[in-house]
Amino acid sequence: MRILVMNPNTTASMTASIRATATAVAAPGTEILATEPLWGPESIEGHFEGYLSAAAVLDRLATLDTPFDALVMAGFGEPGREGAQELLDVPVLDITECAAQMALMLGHAYGVVTTLDRAVPQIRDRLLTAGLLQRCAGVRGTGLGVLELEEDPERTVAVIIETAREVVRGGAEVICLGCGGMAGLQEKVAAALGVPVVDGVAAAVKFAEAVVGLGLTTSTQRSFAPPRPKAIGSWPLSRHLAGVAAGERDGVRHAVRNTEFSPKTSGI
Repeated sequence: MRILVMNPNTTASMTASIRATATAVAAPGTEILATEPLWGPESIEGHFEGYLSAAAVLDRLATLDTPFDALVMAGFGEPGREGAQELLDVPVLDITECAAQMALMLGHAYGVVTTLDRAVPQIRDRLLTAGLLQRCAGVRGTGLGVLELEEDPERTVAVIIETAREVVRGGAEVICLGCGGMAGLQEKVAAALGVPVVDGVAAAVKFAEAVVGLGLTTSTQRSFAPPRPKAIGSWPLSRHLAGVAAGERDGVRHAVRNTEFSPKTSGI
């Protein structure tokens, strides 16, 4: 099977890190593709950038012509997942819910360690909407910006561990890493804390494999029925950015993919 992992920001190095984590946990026979939007913020730290990113991600998905069997959205607490579920006919999973769901299988209460404190309400809202907040012992920011995570890896791990210890003291029995940019750090954090640490990217890939393996996908009965065909001005925007002609399929305009985009990370 093919799983597409979507980094919601436009930082290619973060896409590469996310892809490495996804590839490391994927089962034999699972191919991991990774990409990011053609436009949008270089990192997402707030509602404004989150909604811009959601539009950019949906735009990217609408113009991809590479087939895949499931989508993993690698933004923690960020919007857009429901739109992708309407747009695509394959399972769509996001790392926020997958991390929390897996954590709930491992302990009575879990906690989330994220980047800036301003992300905390956004993550709590996402968990509340998903029905997963009741057993969350706390969501705490490290004070590190998303792009800072890559600047000094040793400092990043140390700050995450220090923050996670506070969350454990608050009652968490399992820790979730609350940012796609933290992908791959779970083993170091777990070794220092002595509690399970769940990486959302890894958890979402394994859930995606299970859902696809069972032959399941998103229900289109009601909430996530496909978008009704209608005119949407300048949609998709990537068609104009790439400067290529668009075709029409199922009442929705799709751009020919930009084959020069993100060669270091996705090649798609």
